[in-house]
Amino acid sequence: MSHLRARMLRSAWAALLAASSLAGCGGSGGSAPTSSNPPPLDPDTGTLLVSLTDADGDFVGYSVDVLSITLQRRGGGTVEVLPAVTRVDFAQLTELSDLLSVATLAPGDFVGGKIRLDYGNAEVFVESGGDVVAATVVGPDGLPLGVAELDIELASRAHLAITRGRAALLALDFDLAASHEVDLSQSPPVVTARPYIVAEVDPVAEKELRLRGALVATDLAESSYTVDVRPWFLPAGAHGRVKVHTTPATEFEIDGAPATGAAGLAALAAKPAGTMTVAFGTLSRADRKFTAEIVHAGDSVSGERVDAVHGNIVARLGDRLTVKGAMAIRPGRSARLHRTIVVHVGADTKVLKTGDPGAVLDESALSVGQRIVAFGALTDPSTDATPPTLDATRGRVRMLPTHLHGTVNAILPGQLNLALRGIDRLGVDAFDFTGTGVTPAQDANPADYDVATGTLGLASLVAGEAARVVGFVRPFGEAPPDFEGRTVIDHRGLRAMLGIGWGSAGTTAPFSSMGASGLVLDVDNPAIGERHVLLVGMQRIDLTTLPMPPTLAPPAEGRAIYGISVGADIRLFSEFAEFSSELATQLGAGRPAIALTASGSYDAASVTLHTTHIAVHLAPN
Repeated sequence: MSHLRARMLRSAWAALLAASSLAGCGGSGGSAPTSSNPPPLDPDTGTLLVSLTDADGDFVGYSVDVLSITLQRRGGGTVEVLPAVTRVDFAQLTELSDLLSVATLAPGDFVGGKIRLDYGNAEVFVESGGDVVAATVVGPDGLPLGVAELDIELASRAHLAITRGRAALLALDFDLAASHEVDLSQSPPVVTARPYIVAEVDPVAEKELRLRGALVATDLAESSYTVDVRPWFLPAGAHGRVKVHTTPATEFEIDGAPATGAAGLAALAAKPAGTMTVAFGTLSRADRKFTAEIVHAGDSVSGERVDAVHGNIVARLGDRLTVKGAMAIRPGRSARLHRTIVVHVGADTKVLKTGDPGAVLDESALSVGQRIVAFGALTDPSTDATPPTLDATRGRVRMLPTHLHGTVNAILPGQLNLALRGIDRLGVDAFDFTGTGVTPAQDANPADYDVATGTLGLASLVAGEAARVVGFVRPFGEAPPDFEGRTVIDHRGLRAMLGIGWGSAGTTAPFSSMGASGLVLDVDNPAIGERHVLLVGMQRIDLTTLPMPPTLAPPAEGRAIYGISVGADIRLFSEFAEFSSELATQLGAGRPAIALTASGSYDAASVTLHTTHIAVHLAPN
């Protein structure tokens, strides 16, 4: 078994959660939670909340076991903040973050730590030729990974401080895009991993927060409820205690029944302690309150008492829905990703739509591309050649907001036409749009996908540029339009990612110019390897085909973080000028650059990536 060590970089992350009434995790200076009666919060202690998230990568699924998270105090001593081994699919966390643990700790400063990941039973899936296939993960030495122990490094300007009576945040981002390379030319595909964790105590970017836990109590007067945290799809255990606040607009779904505001909270109050809940919402940094926008409870929680399947419909034939890259959750079991699951629906299938609890829908609303959660009875296949099936004919299906990625073809009043590149985590080649139109001639055309936008503003869109649309697919057999857009994001609002490598030998001249205002990549450098790409949404651009060499510049406004790694050592910078100066010094001293990843906002007119994150890997001596 190989044992890999990597230093931690910091980067953009998502906002986390703060709460009152918390119970913590064990270790030196901490207390261990129990499932229902954790010790009361000591006024002489503080609270640490730990979350996991991921940056977009090339993965449909990436499940590994998180063995432990240990933090080191200044002056010595360690604290374990993860009560139990937790299996997480990081590929599912690109649009949100998941609360992993809550710990009650004695006050003090923390200077770093370690996180241990076990790849022994890892399940990693990529898309190849429109199909979802399992991949083999290896380290830089080409050998299979075993236990990877990653160092948590914290910048001195943003150290982790626990103070009495307050909550601190530690956001961990497993940046798949920056730390992995996928080789689809091999069978099975090979993923080369140089894993590291991006840690931040004051996150640069925000994402929606997912909070899963078992119900402890409900307070109707305060419009809140309290849960024992049970992250991801963990079937048992408790990782701390958290209070969730609700509003008159909070959308509830409890045992398949929708409700809003006080009525929903009253329905939740009628459920017994231990009922599973999942909340999606945001953190108010001013008062450290987590407020839920959506709450699911009871049978509406995947795998609580009935089987559930998460994924996108890639084809429909009659009442047979094909879902690829499907996550199956069963009561008492760990979640598992499948290449394909077939879901059967019918006239008695109850259909719900997120954001529209009053909608009257039937199974005809479920069309190709739509992201869903289906509830029913899952049956394993009799042979490896056939996929599992979920019988939802007397169950229900929840329609989830679906993300389109594409390039703008045309902009019309109330309408946007896209050249689709992908839907959620799947490339467009995975989808068969047969039957989506009123007539076969009107079936959705991915090369010119028709999005109804209503009164949404489209003035910032530019033909030929990337865009993303969030909304819902039109009912099966009713296109055009093909899609109902609820949110439109132009190319300037999309997260762009740049990746380039210079082979194992590297180069000491990766840039044609360097300075406090920017780094200009030398795209003619002969050491450049196979990786030289810019991703804007799902639009893939070869760096060597750009009209001019790309510039990596600091953001026009807001915070950023930059890192330089030399072997197992890392230096972190919050100022671009300091980062650029140190990088120039290292290259000038003869240390070759092996790889670089960057993310931020891309300006096509100036061929400039305004970066919030850059990671440069230099070869050790």
